[in-house]
Amino acid sequence: MVLTVEKDSRLDVVDVESGLDVVSVVDRQDSLFREAVRDGHHAGASHYEQDSWRRTLGLGFQCVGILYGDIGTSPLYVYSTTFKQGISHPDDILGVLSLIIYSFMLFTVIKIVFVALHANDDGDGGTFALYSLISRYAKVSLIPNQQAEDELISRYNNHGKPSATRRRAHWLKQLLETSKSAKIWLFLLTILAIAMVISDAVLTPPISVLSAVSGLKEKAPDLTTDQIVWITVPILVLLFAIQRLGTDKVGYSFAPIILLWLFLIGGVGLYNLVKYDVGVLKAFNPKYIVDYFRRNKKEGWVSLGDILLVFTGTEAIFANLGYFSIRSIQLSFSFGLLPSILLTYIGQAAYLRMYPEHFADIFFRSTPSTLFWPTFILAIAASIIGSQAMISCAFATVSHLQTLSCFPRVRVLHTSKQFPGQLYIPEVNLLLCIAACLVTISFKTTTIIGKAHELCVILVMIITTLLMTIVMLLVWKINIWWIALFFIVFIPTESIYLSSVLYKFTHGPYVPVAMSAVLMVAMIVWHYVHVKRYKYELKHTTSPNKVKELLERHDLKRVPGVGLFYTELVQGIPPIFPHLIENIPSIHSVLIFVSIKRLHVPHVDVSDRFLFRQVEPKDYKVFRCVARYGYRDSLDQQAKDFVLVLIEQLQYYIRDVNLYTVDELQNISYPGSRNQSLSRELKPSGRHAIHAEEMMTPIESFSELTTLSNGASNRLPQFQASRMNIAELAKIEEEQKFIQSEMEKGVVYILGESEVVAKPHSSLLKKIVVNYIYSFLRKNFMQGEKMLSIPHGKLLKVGISYEI
Repeated sequence: MVLTVEKDSRLDVVDVESGLDVVSVVDRQDSLFREAVRDGHHAGASHYEQDSWRRTLGLGFQCVGILYGDIGTSPLYVYSTTFKQGISHPDDILGVLSLIIYSFMLFTVIKIVFVALHANDDGDGGTFALYSLISRYAKVSLIPNQQAEDELISRYNNHGKPSATRRRAHWLKQLLETSKSAKIWLFLLTILAIAMVISDAVLTPPISVLSAVSGLKEKAPDLTTDQIVWITVPILVLLFAIQRLGTDKVGYSFAPIILLWLFLIGGVGLYNLVKYDVGVLKAFNPKYIVDYFRRNKKEGWVSLGDILLVFTGTEAIFANLGYFSIRSIQLSFSFGLLPSILLTYIGQAAYLRMYPEHFADIFFRSTPSTLFWPTFILAIAASIIGSQAMISCAFATVSHLQTLSCFPRVRVLHTSKQFPGQLYIPEVNLLLCIAACLVTISFKTTTIIGKAHELCVILVMIITTLLMTIVMLLVWKINIWWIALFFIVFIPTESIYLSSVLYKFTHGPYVPVAMSAVLMVAMIVWHYVHVKRYKYELKHTTSPNKVKELLERHDLKRVPGVGLFYTELVQGIPPIFPHLIENIPSIHSVLIFVSIKRLHVPHVDVSDRFLFRQVEPKDYKVFRCVARYGYRDSLDQQAKDFVLVLIEQLQYYIRDVNLYTVDELQNISYPGSRNQSLSRELKPSGRHAIHAEEMMTPIESFSELTTLSNGASNRLPQFQASRMNIAELAKIEEEQKFIQSEMEKGVVYILGESEVVAKPHSSLLKKIVVNYIYSFLRKNFMQGEKMLSIPHGKLLKVGISYEI
């Protein structure tokens, strides 16, 4: 009997009965083999966790410049916004301070910094990362392009969990996978949070810069509101202009300023505490919160929306985790931001206890006169920098949206080779700049912008809590009492804050609602049409018999070179292929159908990237290829480099698929996750045949079966090594050389451009969505050849219209 034995990335073929090696060790190069024998990842483990302390400190220094500007500048306006009607009772200052302390500790420190950061997707954070993490444990995607091979990349080691937690996770998985409404609601919640984050990136620069520039009125009271606005606009333009330098350079440039700002405001806060009233430390007693609500009743509840401004920018800390690491954020936050911010609020409260009439401009009033100008200059600089976190967050968010097929194509540039998560998107940067300037010119003051800001923050916080609860049940599988405690603590408290914000809806919160509505319409339309188009192509895939008939046409000419036919379809041959043959009856000597597929994982190794399958009849050298990328992987690679890697991996595939053959597969049992892609069929002989229709590389599937059967030798399939002779080996080498020589003759990129229109008898709404909104978005954003860096002189576009 001949048995294959897996060793690391090698395949040994051993005669078990004789103990003699039949075939020497052969290095395997295919991706599925590597993943089949590789240990699973650990859930939530970041590849940054093994960073050296030097790297961690460097990232921690950048954190200060990128993440903490928004939170660090909130003392400029929190007290003045909360007490806009004046201070009616001296103890109200203690009540508000107590609310500030405990809100900041609960929502920012506990929830985000020490809990949510661990709910990351291999180092990536934010709402999308939570959705992606859920998608890896339950098939919640609305696009039917899942493949069995994808699970091999994204699987985690889930052993050792109590049976009760596994049952709950299985129940939730079944619910999410079988309920279409659950999938849709999960998707809508995710894109709502994403739309709010992008809206926040529009609102943060105006409120930060306006609040700082308004400080000029202290020394120049004759300045008008319009003059302040027109001073603010050029600063905003400058802020967005420097984004092209990249987060890496911007972070190192801004970090010293924010660090100095935090030391300054913390020092001033300590000075005010000692000078005016040490007694405000009583605010650490939560009794003052109860007294505050008892005294102020409805007004106290309404003021919660203003106190919410204390932790604006908190969502950016989680969303921008991909730029940094958990350890760097926790260290810089705990020893840098937290003490400075708390000392600032405590010092301002101590000053207000002595001078309650100065509530309107408390920040600069409480600053010693000798430090006014240094503080003012740093306040302007820090407020400008405070916008950086949300701008960086918007770039990462839009990049992720394209993975969900929810956003038109835009060029994502990676600005740092050292830190691959740092992005810049020129089109998005321009749109954010224009929108921020329009908001500033339209509203002119921070009052309405501040109210709008509140709604963005609290909605993102609530959605994050809901998604984290699902992650705890489905992914972490922790004790139900911890999950219940998390949910009971955060959902009710965040809902109270939300109710306070919504009560003042007409005073500003409608602004992000309007912006988010526009964004959500664009995202939903793009995703809806994409799903409909994909399902149409999947339903009308070209059958194997039809493909064979087309390839064997007597008038079909073979053109020297390699043709790369790009298609979004990962299953089967797209319907545009017969359309091409009917109009241009010729194909290249080597034709490869290439599908670029984004997975719900941050990264895919280059060795795991390509999946291949040869199309029958084999003599025509037609292949299917799926090129898989993580949602943080760059597509900046030039087309020429992409082809070189693809052809190299194709040659490995040709070698492997000829070296190894399966003699017999029987009595194999499969885990539940494989049942949808591996099906059994009873042959007339009574023996079971295994059909892996989705398996792009059959031999790699067999490697997986060997791994699945570990520990059960009586059910292990018998793998038979091919009796290779010199002629067969020479044939493999000849085929590899043929493909290499054809590539050297030239490569042509064939791009399928499908125009989608609504059926004639469709509803008016569907016609507007498909024929006008989607068409507008498609025509005004980047085309596929630019996204893939395809040289214009080697591009062939094939157009076809679909009615959906």
